[in-house]
Amino acid sequence: PPFGSDMLLHKKVLEFSLFLFIHSCFVANNRVFPYRSANIGVFICVKCSGVHRSVGTHISKVMSVTLDKWSDDEIDSMVEVGGNSQANAIYEAFLPEGYRKPHPDSAQEERQKFIKSKYELQEFLEPSLRIVSNHPSDAGKQASNSHSASSKSEIGMVEFIGILNVKVIGGTKLAIRDMSSSDPYVVLTLGQQKAQTSVIKGNLNPVWNEELKLSVPQKYGPLKLQVLDHDMVSKDDLMGEAEIDLQPMINAAASFGDPELLGDIQIGRWLKSGDNALTADSAVMVTGGKVKQEVTLKLQHTESGEVTVEMEWMALNI
Repeated sequence: PPFGSDMLLHKKVLEFSLFLFIHSCFVANNRVFPYRSANIGVFICVKCSGVHRSVGTHISKVMSVTLDKWSDDEIDSMVEVGGNSQANAIYEAFLPEGYRKPHPDSAQEERQKFIKSKYELQEFLEPSLRIVSNHPSDAGKQASNSHSASSKSEIGMVEFIGILNVKVIGGTKLAIRDMSSSDPYVVLTLGQQKAQTSVIKGNLNPVWNEELKLSVPQKYGPLKLQVLDHDMVSKDDLMGEAEIDLQPMINAAASFGDPELLGDIQIGRWLKSGDNALTADSAVMVTGGKVKQEVTLKLQHTESGEVTVEMEWMALNI
């Protein structure tokens, strides 16, 4: 049997099997789906399964719902995703208004174009979650595809160890880049990923309170923060930058294990030094079962300014 003989496993399957009746095919709204994508966590129909297989198992690993065995982790993963509708809310968050999705009777070419746009090019995913490659495109592929390979996703090719939620709280005494003020916004960069806040016009002490999300690869470097002044007619001016060392938080979290099993305690500390931009030592805390760290940074390469962020770390494999 696909679920083995473990009774607990059977129970888990029954708990989420209602998805089979209330969630339609991820792409084509087809309610007959004998297949699943094990690494995306959605159910797919026969017609879409062929396209999923063509993009490679590193992006979508197609398996039979009834014939292939389910592992305990695969069941937990499907439950955590929350069904096809929840997955669509993420993967189609930036679907253009009026965009015509494939339907059960769509031509295979239309179906293939849509699925590849969703997964290989990540055209409809929230920009802060997109993983893009900087490699130059192949001339032959570029001739047949209006998108260069530099916009193709490496998701699935990179092993991620966790998710970093960064709440950009605000800035103080930022530098003037216009006549008497600035229109600041914050850009976060981690590897090939970028995420940014909204622009706050005419304010040197802006309050954003905006949350940005980044995936952390196994080989990660510092989180780079830049404050820029938005300009309508010329290139945006740099208002300062700084780097955040993620190691104190990630290493501390790994040492203490599942934060949900801990009380509210301090588990680590990033110390202020001449080699970093900290205004004061920054404690790594477990609060309400979550690993968090608040950091205030003195902006570098500018005349003045500080920015405060609060980070939350969620390990993918505890």
